[in-house]
Amino acid sequence: MNQAAPGGGRTTLATVAAAAGVSTATVSKVLNARPDVGHETRVRVERALADHGYVPQRQRRARKKTRVRTVGLVCDDLLSPYTVEVLRGVSGAAAEAEVDVVVALLDDVLGGPSSDAWVRRLRVAGHEGMIVVACELTEVQGAAVDRAGLPLVAIDALSLPSIEVATVGATNGTGALGATEHLIGLGHERIAFVGGPESSSCGQARLHGYLAAMTNAGLPVDTELISHGLYITATGVEEGRRLLGLERPPTAVLAANDPIAIGVIEAARLQGLAVPADLSVVGFDDTFLAESSTPPLTTVRQPLQQMGAFAFASLMRLVGGRALDTSHIELATELVVRESTARLL
Repeated sequence: MNQAAPGGGRTTLATVAAAAGVSTATVSKVLNARPDVGHETRVRVERALADHGYVPQRQRRARKKTRVRTVGLVCDDLLSPYTVEVLRGVSGAAAEAEVDVVVALLDDVLGGPSSDAWVRRLRVAGHEGMIVVACELTEVQGAAVDRAGLPLVAIDALSLPSIEVATVGATNGTGALGATEHLIGLGHERIAFVGGPESSSCGQARLHGYLAAMTNAGLPVDTELISHGLYITATGVEEGRRLLGLERPPTAVLAANDPIAIGVIEAARLQGLAVPADLSVVGFDDTFLAESSTPPLTTVRQPLQQMGAFAFASLMRLVGGRALDTSHIELATELVVRESTARLL
């Protein structure tokens, strides 16, 4: 709905034109995507349109006939098995609520100076809120969302800006604690941890769970057995080869996600070692990669689809102006034991 113009009534082209310091004809050209408008002028008009909540008459008529509700979902990797599972949860819950989900990549929409323009376009297009999945949300990006007044929920955020953001995640620390205890119970003492980026909050929680299990068992923590990288298979291969090349290599590895774990298994293969006979490996997430790996991967299951559904439900509460019972939701993890771990002989 358009905001009221000064003195009452619906916001008009003249209101927007006055705010942007241009003619009504220029505003009309921007609305109709005419090319004969300078970039700076176009940005100024788009900002005024968003600030005043102006909705073109043709869109108002269409909304009266059938109003399609939409939310945005932003991620950093559309092909990630993790993202696919979360998206299934979000889209399933959204379908039940008859809400459409528009998916975009973080770098395409919130990168650099285009952040404000993209968020304003979301508002003008009628998007009601945004879910951010496993992304590092910067202060600039967070400020752009906040200025637009767009409700936001983050799933497994790598890092968050200083603005208040509702989050949905899993018990990462508890999951890593249980996975490490599983390895210790199999007789392993020299256990390595290959994590994600050091800035990742969920990754730090997994590291702390690993450290807690080692400390609780009275086992020494060798700093050369702890490393960090991106949440990709290449990290597992690189760090796996480094670890297995040490004078005293580990007998087990806890990886911060399934792709890293599969990379470690590949590193062992390249070294002529067998998993789990020579090296036990545990992953995190329990995506479809875990069951299809060779051998099938022991991993910590995150309820990814449930996390997506909870995030959507939380977003809809915020869109409706209702307070959340808690701004930070953590769902329980579960260790799934398959064939990549074995007792140390």
